[in-house]
Amino acid sequence: MPRVADLAELVRAPAALSVPGDVVAGAAAAGALGPRTPAIAAASVLLYWAGMAANDWADRELDAVERPERPIPSGRVGPGLAVGLAAGLTAAGVGLAAAAGGRRAAAVAVPLAAAVWGYDLAAKNTAAGPVVMATCRGLDVLLGAAGGRPMRALPAAVTVAAHTWTVTALSRREVSGTDRALPLRTLAGTALVAASAALPPARRPRPATQVVPTHPARSTRSSTRAGRRVLGTAATALPGVLAAWYAARYGTAQARVVAEPTAGRVRTAVGTGITGLPALQGALTARSGAGLLGLAVAAAAPLGRRLARKVSPT
Repeated sequence: MPRVADLAELVRAPAALSVPGDVVAGAAAAGALGPRTPAIAAASVLLYWAGMAANDWADRELDAVERPERPIPSGRVGPGLAVGLAAGLTAAGVGLAAAAGGRRAAAVAVPLAAAVWGYDLAAKNTAAGPVVMATCRGLDVLLGAAGGRPMRALPAAVTVAAHTWTVTALSRREVSGTDRALPLRTLAGTALVAASAALPPARRPRPATQVVPTHPARSTRSSTRAGRRVLGTAATALPGVLAAWYAARYGTAQARVVAEPTAGRVRTAVGTGITGLPALQGALTARSGAGLLGLAVAAAAPLGRRLARKVSPT
């Protein structure tokens, strides 16, 4: 029997910290945040782990040559167990999404699961690979939005999908290295993604101003209004701050690939793109008006970076 650590490596367990933020960002944008959101986020994590296990099962022969240290080619996890685990996690993820979010969530979870398996079994090594993986992440955002108004979550879904395209495009050169053209393209994409996420939240119409007669408590009311203005300014700035954090970390890693496009630097950039995603998701969540929740989502980024030192996210 494999150890828990072997299974954690198979499913890239720490990388799952980059997943719940998809659902949270989608739910925040669609006005669907509520008691069911954590369960739907858990379903998303199960589907992510399923995809990782299916990926290694599908790549077992290639990994025996290029990455013999991975769980399946090293003999620490059997191929049958890996594909069985992938199938079980898929069923559990779809079932949990349906139980928590009903038919609307199931209607997104099923094509999401199909896209995950389609990427692993067919699309990964084709030109369509990055697009299919980006679709998976976009659907993951819409999974969180299923209980609200999904159309409002489309911009967030497209933003996360675009980020995912950059990471997936780089990941195809983790073993061989690349030329400078690819990281230059992905770096330009990252700049656009960050700019999109930095947009301030939409302003809501203010109620008509009422004339208030002079009163001894006027100074207290003025102080309260000033405090609200400060908080409003902070809420407006927060998406930009988190987006800048995301761009600085991931962009720096890609710039290093441009300077020296070796396989090692590509792997580092891919890992940074995965572990840095919560900062982007936090920016999108804050942009929808859930500032504190956005900060909580973004906090997964440094935690994921620390855990990635123990279990590779790629």
